Amino acid sequence: MSAQAQVVCEERSFDGLAYTACEVDPRVDDLRLFLDTPSGDKYGQFSKIDGALTAEGKTLAFAMNGGMYHDDRAPVGHYIEDGQEIMRVIPNAGPGNFGLLPNGVFCIGKGRADVIETLAYEAARPDCRYATQSGPMLVIDGELHPRFLPDSTSRHIRNGVGTSGDGRRVVFVISDQPVTFHEFGRIFRDDLGLPQALFLDGSVSRLHAPQLNRSDFGRWLGPIVGVVAPVDR
Repeated sequence: MSAQAQVVCEERSFDGLAYTACEVDPRVDDLRLFLDTPSGDKYGQFSKIDGALTAEGKTLAFAMNGGMYHDDRAPVGHYIEDGQEIMRVIPNAGPGNFGLLPNGVFCIGKGRADVIETLAYEAARPDCRYATQSGPMLVIDGELHPRFLPDSTSRHIRNGVGTSGDGRRVVFVISDQPVTFHEFGRIFRDDLGLPQALFLDGSVSRLHAPQLNRSDFGRWLGPIVGVVAPVDR
């Protein structure tokens, strides 16, 4: 059996650092966010989502943790799933990486997906079938976040998402070794050529990429972003 999806995952190196990148075409790929099961529990693991999809003759062709969450695994910021707003927009500064403004929203619409800075998102209120707010922004209109330092010594495993200006190219990246925010932002801007990029999280960062025979397991997650594909039997 093989999944029919356009998502392509590959290992890549930039500035001597190792990453894995998965590129999604939102015009053809069924890109979604997952939080609660039909019974109201949190999915929390890639395997639980994949198991639920199996009953529908579908599979999880790609997935990644999709934004920051509280101890009860509820989203820290704005969250929309299948058109329903579950958490409002948080526009103000706050503690931790999420509150390191500017932060942003990843919006999945019809045939496109966009990373949008939070205040711009609030002003535009685009039509998002799915949305998750996180922070900080990594790249804003082609510029790295102003607080990122080239000589930073804060290194962690990190994951994020970047989008093209027309919303047709979406690339999810996870570092395969600890990196700084400055280094992580640069892979989106300078290697992948994406003008907007958003940090999704660190330390809990995990990837499900069956085509690479990879499905990371660890602590239970809150929001998860993934591509659903039919199974070719």
